[in-house]
Amino acid sequence: MENYGASPSKDTPVGLDVISEEEYFSQSALLKEFAEIPVIEKAWTFKSDSGGSQVLFSISQPNLLENKKRRYASFSHISKERGDSVQFYSAAFPIEMGTTSLMVPSPSGSKLLVVRNAENDCPTCFEIWNSSQVEGEFHIPSSIHGSVYSDGWFEGISWNSDETLIAYIAEEPVSAKPTFTYFGYEKGNYPDKDCNSWKGEEDWEEGWGEAYAGKRLPKPFVININSGEIRAVNGIEKSLSVGQVIWTPSTKDSLQYLVFAGWPSGMRKFGIKYCTNRPCSLYAVKAPCFSKDADLSTVVLTESISSAFFPRFSSDGKFLVFLSSKSVVDSGAHNATDSLHRINWSVEAEPHSHNEIVDVVPVVMWAEDGNFLGLYCSNILCNPWLSDGRTMILSSAWGSTLVILTMDVLSGDVSRISPSTSEFSWDVLTLDGDNIIAVQLMFLKSSMVILSMPPITLNGIG
Repeated sequence: MENYGASPSKDTPVGLDVISEEEYFSQSALLKEFAEIPVIEKAWTFKSDSGGSQVLFSISQPNLLENKKRRYASFSHISKERGDSVQFYSAAFPIEMGTTSLMVPSPSGSKLLVVRNAENDCPTCFEIWNSSQVEGEFHIPSSIHGSVYSDGWFEGISWNSDETLIAYIAEEPVSAKPTFTYFGYEKGNYPDKDCNSWKGEEDWEEGWGEAYAGKRLPKPFVININSGEIRAVNGIEKSLSVGQVIWTPSTKDSLQYLVFAGWPSGMRKFGIKYCTNRPCSLYAVKAPCFSKDADLSTVVLTESISSAFFPRFSSDGKFLVFLSSKSVVDSGAHNATDSLHRINWSVEAEPHSHNEIVDVVPVVMWAEDGNFLGLYCSNILCNPWLSDGRTMILSSAWGSTLVILTMDVLSGDVSRISPSTSEFSWDVLTLDGDNIIAVQLMFLKSSMVILSMPPITLNGIG
């Protein structure tokens, strides 16, 4: 028999040559290296009874075989030494959080909300933990709402001041769909699984694209953690996509309001997570009352600006700050520099529409070499304030790296406080008083660093 070519090696799979096999091996090894790098997603600090502070970290790591994320919780202790020295002591091992989608401590650190989103038609589960046990567990069926948003954009979970209510963003509930058989519309309940029936669908609606394929509209809800009762926040336009909900500052006798960002319908939605040129506004609405129905109606807080998101109240509750992508909304560009704005706020007065919007950090059109390039932020800390109550800390892109900036929201002064080097990026995780806990990032390596304000000192934790 004539030999038309060399037979493949017994160690090489059929249909795969040696060069391709080596390339696949190299690429898979590189993917494995990346997958072994844990990502510190969030952090929170609390005062410790023994002095210093405790830090809770939320960490994720890819699970390649199951195509999921592993989630961990890790605790560390910050000890204040002599002078300005700060020492960081990490726990021996992290704790795996299993099916956890989100965890958010209460402001005092005495409670922890753990959210386990629905899988395989199971209800969404809310767990309330104290220092030693689970003190409350609530299962929420899809008839009330779907999965809680944990995407970092629409995502918003906020405890109220007395830690009895939690506002959050979840997918709107599944609406009932009509069932049809050979004879037409079937009244009443009909078996879901029947070869002689089919369920109708609602009108097609464009989704938000990319990371939101198959997700329903994001809507705000409030849960009472004492009773487990859940209320949808009413008074909001049905077609409005809602995100980033927070509680307004309140006194004992004042009404409680929610502030959130909203994206209206009637625009091309595709790609919002990486394309911020979608008009949006900040709204305020009375929080749903659990004892009686309230007259709920939304108030647009930012009528005079085309874009407003990531609302944050100052520590004293005297002003509301927010980011804006008005430069890209007005121009139609894919993405560009953001701006920071301020609204004066009164705890006693009801929210209203005609607010004076102060430009704190304007859009930077042309930056001189070495000077501030403008804001390029993907998020703001839930509590971004230093002890003076007027200086914000945030991470922003600066050229090809992330840097840490301080911003005086009264004067508008901006300063870069992370070291000037192109080798590292700096991502802020949380604040501990005037100490900044950040991740120092470089290729295939990361470490945590504490920056003290002022002066700035660096304490590295591998």
